[in-house]
Amino acid sequence: MVKNKDFVGVDVSKDTLDVYDGNTFYQIKNSYSGFKKLMKLSGVHSQFVMEATGYYHYKLAYFLLENGRAVSVENPLKVKRFIQMRLSKVKTDKSDAKQLFEYGSSQNPDLWKGESKSQQECLQIVRLLATYTKQTTQLKNKLHGEAVLGNPSKSVVNSLRRQLRHTEKEIAKLEGELEEKVRQVNAKELTLLKSIPGIGNKSALLLLVFTDGFRRFDTSSELCSYAGLTPTIRESGSSIKGRPRISKMGNPKLRKLLFMCSFNACKYNRACKALYERLVAKGKSKNWL
Repeated sequence: MVKNKDFVGVDVSKDTLDVYDGNTFYQIKNSYSGFKKLMKLSGVHSQFVMEATGYYHYKLAYFLLENGRAVSVENPLKVKRFIQMRLSKVKTDKSDAKQLFEYGSSQNPDLWKGESKSQQECLQIVRLLATYTKQTTQLKNKLHGEAVLGNPSKSVVNSLRRQLRHTEKEIAKLEGELEEKVRQVNAKELTLLKSIPGIGNKSALLLLVFTDGFRRFDTSSELCSYAGLTPTIRESGSSIKGRPRISKMGNPKLRKLLFMCSFNACKYNRACKALYERLVAKGKSKNWL
């Protein structure tokens, strides 16, 4: 825990960092030279508060973390609601840096832990696999479209087939590398997950990557919240009584993966099948999955 910490708000953009430390505004480059300057301008007990801005904040966050500085990477929606609550009428990079400073000072956000280098690489592989999988679907659809033509071009069809074979080869290679990296860190967890009826090898690998081997969660409730599966209830007085729904405020990729796993679980996992049938018998829609 950082003692006597001073919060520093950092608004991150592609090329620059707008910084406010409670007294002074300054703008520096979003580069390693700028990061070093930022460390010189701030105290050793500073806690840097920034938003998760796509990919642009990662280099700064990991640089500060590796150099022993406290970092908080906050959900942009939380910061946005905080700014709206203060009825702010100004929206600039400088004002955002100041709002991040005030957010940190008043909310005392949790420290960001980051991921290990192995976890970072696994996540990158998963993202690339998703891109390649989408490309294979597009190529197959294009091949089908060419096949229904009266006189399809041989050069076009051959080019599409070559590209499809190359993409499928890259997918197989990356899937092998992903499994090897996951086994190096989570071999026991992978075996346990695969022993669950309804979860195959690929699903087990992705579950371990998305949850960092489940190391970040102490309870099942925390995991449910991370996946956005916790129920939300909307009731007020006698006029508003909405149907309970899942919050969906969590990792959409993990939620989608679990959604697909649920289909197999309802068929092959006895416990899940019994739960599904019990809920349907009580009136739950069969299509609620």
